[in-house]
Amino acid sequence: MVSVTVKELLEAGVHFGHQTRRWNPKMKRYIFGSRNGIYIINLQKTAQLLRDALSFASEIASRGGSVLFVGTKRQAQEVVVEESTRSGQYYIDQRWLGGTLTNFATIRKSINRLKELEEMDEEESAKLTKKERSRLDKERGKLEKSLSGIKTMGKLPQAMFVVDPHKEKIAVAEARKLGIPVIAIVDTNCDPDPIDFPIPGNDDAIRAIKLFAGSFADAIIEGRAAWEARKPSRESDDQKHAAAQPRSVADRVRAREARRLKVRKQAQVVEPQKVPAVAEKAGSND
Repeated sequence: MVSVTVKELLEAGVHFGHQTRRWNPKMKRYIFGSRNGIYIINLQKTAQLLRDALSFASEIASRGGSVLFVGTKRQAQEVVVEESTRSGQYYIDQRWLGGTLTNFATIRKSINRLKELEEMDEEESAKLTKKERSRLDKERGKLEKSLSGIKTMGKLPQAMFVVDPHKEKIAVAEARKLGIPVIAIVDTNCDPDPIDFPIPGNDDAIRAIKLFAGSFADAIIEGRAAWEARKPSRESDDQKHAAAQPRSVADRVRAREARRLKVRKQAQVVEPQKVPAVAEKAGSND
């Protein structure tokens, strides 16, 4: 199981919070004290809560579930893209589009439009005017910027990992509305209450963000490996389940006709064998 030590947290600067004048009183239980006007986060609590969150992320992946990484602040963007991609997950690194989760059907239409534009070949593009090509290039660029990280996400994620829920309030609200568990790095200015798995820590330092995001990527990879290892067993169970399913009326009719055909063929094979035997027997009586 993936684990992170207090020493690693300390070296990454996870313990540095915001200035004491910028804080959320609900974070008091995670604060060790203050130094030079900066809150110091209790890393013992961080380590414990991080263990719980990593275990949960690994469990999600071990069941074949997916995790959406969200980090649109400058310090988090590159890390979020890198670690989500490494673990085969999805990401949002640009401005969160309202309805990304709660109106996913509409977002899917935009994703399909992006794929349509990407699949347009040179021959088709050559038929367009310069103005039309320019307009489509701009449209594709805009869609690519917003949706590239969820382009292959066919359904809602089973969990969401957030860097700075204070900034990503809309994303957190949408996840909560849909019952999607939220894992988040909560700095001393954040409200931890809406977060299912709050992890007290510095959400501004790149090293700290890298440590957290990298740990979750490792946990997901570990869980995914367990999922893949059980694949033959799952396929066997699926086949047994399918065989045990009640057949439809059409299936029963086809099966009945197949049995009748089999009986006819057997009769055709048996009949010629019986006739010579009887004739031979009759001949011997003569």
